[in-house]
Amino acid sequence: MSDDGRVAVVVGAGTIGLGWVVLFLAHGLTVRVVSTRGAAAEGAVRDALELFAPGLPGHPVPPARLARRLEIVPELERALDGADVVQENTPENLELKQGLFARLGAGADPRTLLLSSTSTLVPDELSARMAAPGRVVVGHPFNPPHLVPLVEVVGGTRTDPDAVAGAVRFYESVGKVPVVLRRPIMAFAANRLQSALLREAIHLVREGVVTVGELDEVVTASVGPRWATMGPFRSFHLGGGEGGLRRWLTTLGAGLQKGWQELGEPVLDDDTIELLLAQAEEAFGDIPYRDLAARRDVLLRTVLEALDRVREDDPAPL
Repeated sequence: MSDDGRVAVVVGAGTIGLGWVVLFLAHGLTVRVVSTRGAAAEGAVRDALELFAPGLPGHPVPPARLARRLEIVPELERALDGADVVQENTPENLELKQGLFARLGAGADPRTLLLSSTSTLVPDELSARMAAPGRVVVGHPFNPPHLVPLVEVVGGTRTDPDAVAGAVRFYESVGKVPVVLRRPIMAFAANRLQSALLREAIHLVREGVVTVGELDEVVTASVGPRWATMGPFRSFHLGGGEGGLRRWLTTLGAGLQKGWQELGEPVLDDDTIELLLAQAEEAFGDIPYRDLAARRDVLLRTVLEALDRVREDDPAPL
């Protein structure tokens, strides 16, 4: 893909940061990577390109071609020169992030968007040490960010609305589906949904109802494909038949709240953790990470491309 002239700085070369690097490169941006990994950062990024590039949507681009616009820059301030956007991916440590954003605010051009992948912190916390905090926006992806479309966009009480709008435009330009949360909330929306399902999944395994492998099969053979095409509210709207969600909530869903009281509240004690780990090892523990990740990307890409084809054939906003 051709160079579109924009420069993105990715701070942090962990799992999420590497996914952003590959995505941004695939969309024609010049990407500068700043990482505490030092000399090992370049090897980690190039390994990620080899692993993730084949699974990118559309026509995959050879990793070597993507790498032409890749720069590993040890000094943060030098990386910020001329940058259009910064995507921060450092560990979830408030003091660390506050210090980093203070440096970003001082070193970046006033027009540069300052985005964070954080899953636990809000812009007011991140920008507490900044003189001009208005351009700090949370852009929380869902893993893997080079494939899963969602980005939760979160502003703060001191965030300029234009910065939120700019973040939305930027994420749309790299193929993402940004959803602006109407107010900040701990763990945002997608992770709260994921956490609720995981809690009940652990409860079911802990109680001996199913194994880890069987639980995964339950999800991928039921709610998984359903949720790939529609969310829970529309699903239950259809579940109500001609009366829709109103009929479902007032008849079939009448015992919903009582059912919530039956949901488990498992304790992650040593025995539970060991049970989960033992069953996970049996189900998929002997498969190398690279093979699991590559298979994940193939499956995700297949689903997303199939959905895109359907939408192209019938673009009506159903």
